[in-house]
Amino acid sequence: MSRRKTRPTRKSPAPAAPAVTADSPCPCGLDATYGACCGRFHSGTAGTAPTAELLMRSRYSAFVVRDEAYLLRTWAPETRPGEVDFDPALRWTGLEILTATDGTAFHQHGTVTFAAGYVHGGETGAMRERSRFARHEGAWVYVDGDVGE
Repeated sequence: MSRRKTRPTRKSPAPAAPAVTADSPCPCGLDATYGACCGRFHSGTAGTAPTAELLMRSRYSAFVVRDEAYLLRTWAPETRPGEVDFDPALRWTGLEILTATDGTAFHQHGTVTFAAGYVHGGETGAMRERSRFARHEGAWVYVDGDVGE
């Protein structure tokens, strides 16, 4: 889910995000409300995600609600873009974690392979990515990923 902005123009306002409230089901698919799940990481009230998988889920939810600040904050400095390009015609519809390797409190690196459903311009589809995560200053961050794996 590493959508980078390629055109060096002035930044236009982000498109309106879907209405997700603290009491809405969490977009990441876990059985919890957004406020008790990914929203707590987005707001910073729960610190940082304790595992690579939870960071992956919270980053997916950040794409859903278009939380650019969270996405950039949880991106490894060496691969972080200057901004996130949200496609106004794209709506994320669901996340499925396929595999997770390492990425716990006992690791410095981890991978998460996922499939994310979407609707783009009325067409449905799914994106698969094998994402790599690492610890940076003690917190999990997204490094990069291989799309289509």
